[in-house]
Amino acid sequence: MLPTYFISHGGGPWPWMKDQMPGLMDRLEASLQDIPRQIGGKPEAVLMISGHWEAPTPAVMAHPQPPMVYDYSGFPPHTYQIRYAAPGSPVLAARVKALLDEAGLGAELDGTRGFDHGMFAPMAVLYPAADVPTVQLSLRSGYDPEFHLAMGRALATLRSEGILIIGSGLSYHNLRQMGRAAAAQASAAFDAWLRETLVDFAPDQRSERLRRWSAAPAAREAHPQEDHLLPLMVAVGAAEQEPATVVYHESTFFGNVTVSSYRFGDSVPGPA
Repeated sequence: MLPTYFISHGGGPWPWMKDQMPGLMDRLEASLQDIPRQIGGKPEAVLMISGHWEAPTPAVMAHPQPPMVYDYSGFPPHTYQIRYAAPGSPVLAARVKALLDEAGLGAELDGTRGFDHGMFAPMAVLYPAADVPTVQLSLRSGYDPEFHLAMGRALATLRSEGILIIGSGLSYHNLRQMGRAAAAQASAAFDAWLRETLVDFAPDQRSERLRRWSAAPAAREAHPQEDHLLPLMVAVGAAEQEPATVVYHESTFFGNVTVSSYRFGDSVPGPA
């Protein structure tokens, strides 16, 4: 059975800008490159929950060859020509919808949605050949933590079918404060709470603390809007009874920000 992941996905289309930000994403890049080793090779497909897509009802990408969504601004012209040509999987999309429907959560298929940078930036590092079918699943508007934990529970069975579930966001996401002293303090305080919650607490306590995440130290300073935190809830829900492992951590992201990524469940030894 594959583990699940919550990854901090970095800033914008960074894999295509490494010459302009030398060394800035090296630790993140190394952590992403190690995931194929941790899971023992290529999965059958990836189900990605990105902080850059939300809908009133959870939406599932059903396009067989998803287009690109350049959901950023102010970047160099070449970053608006990026192509990450991984295939979609209408079969997996229909399976995801069925599982969410069976759980009473509801879902809709979206046949036009393309890959956003919460998907294609980390996936270009994870699988640069773009040869792993990938389906994105949206967050539900309103950001209810329990709903997103329940989404993960409904999808847990996919792990035994070779589907790698990844929540893609950032453990700190306050762009207005990025690089300021306030960001260093808030990100460190929230990251410490998050690590304690995910790693040190028993599963039932972990889920309860996540439901009440907004009461954590510096919670709203770290996440004025929780779109980049909610993918974590899906990853946890899909591996709710399993241990968490820190797979990426640094306190110098964009100079002074503390960020982390986590794996839920054990690694699967084998060839990468």
